[in-house]
Amino acid sequence: MPHSKKHESPFISAQLTAHLAGLAISLVLAWLAWLLTRQVYELQLPMGIPGRAVEYPLWGAILGIAGNLALKALKIREFVRPGIRTELFLKIGLVLLGASISFKVLVSAAGGAVLQGLIMITSVFFFGWWLSGKFGLDEKLRAVMSTALAVCGVSAAIAAAGSVVAKKEQVAYVTTLVILVALPLMVITPLVATWLGLPQDVAGAWFGGNIDTTAAVVGAGTIYGEQAQTIASIVKATQNAFIGLVTFFLAFYFATVVERKPDERPSLSLIWKRFPKFVLGFVLASVLYTLGWIDGGRGTTIEAIKNWAFLLAFVCMGMELSTSQLKEMGWPPVIVFLLVTLFNTVMALAVAWLIFGILWPIG
Repeated sequence: MPHSKKHESPFISAQLTAHLAGLAISLVLAWLAWLLTRQVYELQLPMGIPGRAVEYPLWGAILGIAGNLALKALKIREFVRPGIRTELFLKIGLVLLGASISFKVLVSAAGGAVLQGLIMITSVFFFGWWLSGKFGLDEKLRAVMSTALAVCGVSAAIAAAGSVVAKKEQVAYVTTLVILVALPLMVITPLVATWLGLPQDVAGAWFGGNIDTTAAVVGAGTIYGEQAQTIASIVKATQNAFIGLVTFFLAFYFATVVERKPDERPSLSLIWKRFPKFVLGFVLASVLYTLGWIDGGRGTTIEAIKNWAFLLAFVCMGMELSTSQLKEMGWPPVIVFLLVTLFNTVMALAVAWLIFGILWPIG
């Protein structure tokens, strides 16, 4: 036995060193990404785009990719890989995300916001799912992209990716598209709303139901007017509240249909075995937040930990990114994303006008 331990010790030490080195590099890159985010946050970018709209996932992924290239050049990427824990950080962030999503929003939000959320999420998700199928996209990429476009952008993409265990390249691909498309929409939609002469509430509902990141939604509302900003925020918050439900159904569908082997019969034990347990943590955190027992809202410690977990996840995604797999995906996902965005934009305008212009006008 002593002889065995003597041989195991260097191996254990090397493993520990690899884990610590990978974690240390991830933390340093995440810290740099956060500094960069804060610097850009205060800036006014071209076309009137506020710096806060360029969210931290993009900087995290960029610095992660830079770290990836540096580690490859130094030939130590494989050594530190055990400490690059994308899934761990992603799951921590997803559970804590639930601590900021209240079911009360669905009860207290204006009926129009709930109705619009239901119509838009269902329509955009299934259109995105159908269209991406026509383009032959991978099932997991279809799920991540459709959820991101239908619900609320980056957060929804991350939640969907965790539910279906999507590849890191797919998550990075979709979240980058979300941010890059949301920025011009933040400027273009208020201009179009002005040209169309939309009332403040209709314009706000359009921004909230169409633009895929919360920061860009608030930015568009701010550009158009105070009431537009308020309605846009309510509509977006209402759609955010559906993340848990959509995530649960996705996880259930993939566990029982997509990933079920041909000789397996659906059963409670099979569903439990394949079901991603962190989804239950997400739902539990949301329930506790709704009851007022925990608070993961803006400015809280839980929110800070969640943001750091997601930032570390994006840095790790960048460090693990495979350029060959990105090239494999090619242009079809971009085409699908833009076509579904166009569908979302037109439909959100029609639904916003119907609900807030005719059925539930706000004085």
